[in-house]
Amino acid sequence: MTAHPLFDISGRTALVTGSSRGIGLALARGLAEAGCTVVLNGRDKDRLAEAAAGLPGGRVHTAAFDVTDGSSVADGIADVEERVGPLDILVNNAGMQLRAPLLEFTDSDWHRILDTNLTSAFLVGREAARRMTERGHGKIINICSLQSEVARPGIAPYAATKGALKMLTKGMCADWGPSGVQVNGLGPGYIETELTRPLVEDEEFSAWVRRRTPAGRWGRTQDLVGGVLFLASPAADFVSGQVLYVDGGMTSVL
Repeated sequence: MTAHPLFDISGRTALVTGSSRGIGLALARGLAEAGCTVVLNGRDKDRLAEAAAGLPGGRVHTAAFDVTDGSSVADGIADVEERVGPLDILVNNAGMQLRAPLLEFTDSDWHRILDTNLTSAFLVGREAARRMTERGHGKIINICSLQSEVARPGIAPYAATKGALKMLTKGMCADWGPSGVQVNGLGPGYIETELTRPLVEDEEFSAWVRRRTPAGRWGRTQDLVGGVLFLASPAADFVSGQVLYVDGGMTSVL
């Protein structure tokens, strides 16, 4: 049995920010396996080259630029389109976590997490959309979070950025939808990665995650790939401004 043509994204060009490791790299791998030309982004050229070498196919490129700096983003997107080709798909994945009680959270850390998790999606999304809207088509997928909907102690700034990213997704949909660009979010739940390893290894916290999640386990990075492939495909041409939560059901239960 062959796949339905509505899910065929072979030949498309995709940029994934923050993709030298973790969720971003897993999503880039999925897009490459689906036949896309993939551009990995990050700030460390060596780490990007190492990540690219591990992906399948011969159509993997890298683009090292700072997604929190407007001029760097403008130059980076222009370079990607000139060197690799017009972008059909953008995955805004770059993000970070800083955990601290809100009364102890510093001004500098607030601005750092805001720039990395929210401003970057605005800057990269805006530059990609300048070209997508002119061409009359494009897919932008913002990596939101379970914390776009809920919060817990110690991560209020992170939840604020991810809640704002959900609304930025809806705003991008409103502005760019008439020009043929669909903008959606993907909301991971608790996913096992290098960055969450300390939480996974915390027996009490890990047991809480399993109890709290109807699926009864932590998510894996590959659990997120199907959602991105759907949102990037023609099957989602009439889907925009939505957040698809891939959280094992956690947002649905008390």
